[in-house]
Amino acid sequence: MTRVMENRYEGKGYDLHIVPSKKYKTNTIAIKFKAPLTRETITKRALLPYVLQQATTNYPTARSFRTALDDLYGAVLSVDASKKGEHHVMTFRMEIANDEYLNSTSALLEKGMKMLEEIIFHPKVENESLDTSIVDREKQTLTQKIKSLKDDKMSYANTRLLDEMCNEEPYRFHVHGYEEDLPKIDGSTLYDYYKQMLAEDTMDIYLLGNFDEEQTSTMVQNLFEREAKHIKNPDASPLKDAPQEPKEIVDKENVQQGKLHFGYRTNILFGDDDYYALQVFNGLFGGFPSSKLFMNVREKHSLAYYAASRFESHKGLLLVFSGIDPNDYDQAKDIIQEQMQAMKAGDFTTDAVEETKSLIVNQLLETMDSQHGLIEVLYHQVLSGVDVNPDKMIEEVKKVTKDEVIQVANKIHLDTTYFLTKQEGGEA
Repeated sequence: MTRVMENRYEGKGYDLHIVPSKKYKTNTIAIKFKAPLTRETITKRALLPYVLQQATTNYPTARSFRTALDDLYGAVLSVDASKKGEHHVMTFRMEIANDEYLNSTSALLEKGMKMLEEIIFHPKVENESLDTSIVDREKQTLTQKIKSLKDDKMSYANTRLLDEMCNEEPYRFHVHGYEEDLPKIDGSTLYDYYKQMLAEDTMDIYLLGNFDEEQTSTMVQNLFEREAKHIKNPDASPLKDAPQEPKEIVDKENVQQGKLHFGYRTNILFGDDDYYALQVFNGLFGGFPSSKLFMNVREKHSLAYYAASRFESHKGLLLVFSGIDPNDYDQAKDIIQEQMQAMKAGDFTTDAVEETKSLIVNQLLETMDSQHGLIEVLYHQVLSGVDVNPDKMIEEVKKVTKDEVIQVANKIHLDTTYFLTKQEGGEA
């Protein structure tokens, strides 16, 4: 039985995705803008959605803006900027109560759509500039966010790994932008970029919940219209092979716990035939508490405070993270690499494959239980240009065999090892 039905409509300068469901008590709207990752635009894009959500033409003050949201029975508005493969995605999201559960005829969904249209298309602008005080305040917030990433040593080590591993690829660009760019950004330059974003980004609107589909589709298409003069949708960057000799990078700082991270090339992307076997591989290797990394590096040898792996669905990378005593570098590195060799040799049981498949299916179902999670799963199709319904994803995972996992393991090659360790004479 089909769990997810997604119906798509071509709007004026965007694609509309309607996902009818009686499962939730709220309706969720998500509007996504996608553009290629570039060094010139990344900081502006990291900043822009947070500026837009502060004030609009009709709600020019924080108080009037908040009152308008409160009038929507406490609708929850959120924004974010994320890196998906070599795309940068801005998301404007609103979760709003369903009239049916309020015994109301307030047309809350339509009012919520109008509010989002106002936020995106009618920001507070004076003299061809976004509100200077808002821009300055959000620049300060972004500065603190960028600085705080340096304090989170696990995130910092992962960022440094990608700096080195993808040093000639757009994927190296930092999702929150760069502190040195912020002094050059003001209300005027950000407004110029905002107009470019509206004209050139790929735009997708998702509506998920319980409503009249035909009526809602008409309402959205009457409300949203933009001139899509030239929407950027370039071909994906060519996949890159790992070097013959993997790179090894060591940074020294005042840290107590070493961070040992590995970057592998899988060159397997969402929608590829062996993508599902890669999911199972990752689960067996480092994705769950039952995985080889967790059981051998952390539990058996007590060499890591944590040890795990994850893969990037739209870039073809597998990343391994571990936190170790700086003095255990050589031993930890050897044991982590031994786990990869064990995967390539098929040193795991069919029972473990079946257990991992069940864990992945449960994880997918759990993600799809949330409206936000389901929209993110569906958006994989836009990012990849491949139509794979979530139900098909589950069925394909269930079909994966041990031999297919071994084949995938042997396609994975180490590109870069990154180690963040203590300075000489520093604390152990």
